Amino acid sequence: MKKLLLVLFILLSACSSIKNEDHLSDIQNKGKIVVGLEGDWQPFSYHDENDNLVGFDVEVATKIAEKLGVEIEIIESPWDGLFAGLDAGTYDIVVNGVDYTEERAKTYDFSEPYAYDRTVLVVKADNSEITSFEDLNGKSTANSIGSTYMEIGESYGANVLGVDTLAETMSMVLNGQADATINASTSVQDYLNVTGETGLKVVDQSEDAVPYVIPMTKGEYNENLLKAINEALSELKEEGTLAEISIKYFGADLTN
Repeated sequence: MKKLLLVLFILLSACSSIKNEDHLSDIQNKGKIVVGLEGDWQPFSYHDENDNLVGFDVEVATKIAEKLGVEIEIIESPWDGLFAGLDAGTYDIVVNGVDYTEERAKTYDFSEPYAYDRTVLVVKADNSEITSFEDLNGKSTANSIGSTYMEIGESYGANVLGVDTLAETMSMVLNGQADATINASTSVQDYLNVTGETGLKVVDQSEDAVPYVIPMTKGEYNENLLKAINEALSELKEEGTLAEISIKYFGADLTN
């Protein structure tokens, strides 16, 4: 009898550990969605003076969770660990101002865009050698490891120095460790406004706006989750909530 009970216990335990074939159902059954983001990329996600995690992406992710009818758990990670966390199942989704790229689309599915931004090039205020992205050939840039900004620098022939945070990239340019940095216009302007830094300047920006999307692992497991997130984003746009959050953190509506 004891052996029978032990076998039944093992079978029940095994069944309980097998996940559903639908990620949305798994999330709803748990009552929680786990979101990965940096937590150190103002104004997208950062800690305020009271050490509360705030920011555009934090509020967008929270509103999505509300639309899905679940709680939210946010896990902070450096940029180069976010996609690895998705692959490992540490996060259900990443909400971190992720750019859509064809290379990433081979591995991940993406939501509809929830905001748009431009990419800018930043150098020291007294730098007269670099006035455009084309001038980066043979120069050095500081950027987050594995980011599209790192890829942009490399595409223009720059030697890219990998770091973890926006503040580090700015510091490296200021102290001469790097000739330039490439980042989102919103983040750069926020940094300059908040810090009052006058030793840096923006010398070029991308012609096309960059769409920000929400990635998740590719496959049937995420089909319903992707649909639900797109529906949530659509409702948040129609209600004007996305625009309100954008204006709160960027000073402008970047959601259209």
